[in-house]
Amino acid sequence: MTRWKAWSAGLGDAMIVPGAPFGPSKTIQSDGSVQDGAPDPAAGYTVIEAADMDAAIALAKPCPHLDAGGTLEIAQTMDMEM
Repeated sequence: MTRWKAWSAGLGDAMIVPGAPFGPSKTIQSDGSVQDGAPDPAAGYTVIEAADMDAAIALAKPCPHLDAGGTLEIAQTMDMEM
């Protein structure tokens, strides 16, 4: 947790939502059936603000999740009219 907190603090104003780890999940299929787990479960999430994808990658690379053998998926949010 010490390394996680240090990484989070190092993001400064780029940290928009600190996120949280995920617990057990369920998957709802298109036919309405529900199954335990997910085909490719996420471990958690964090929302950051960056100028572009390269900047987001640079901010994410020091994340201690990688040192534990994990992977990170970086995605840009899409604007949607609601």
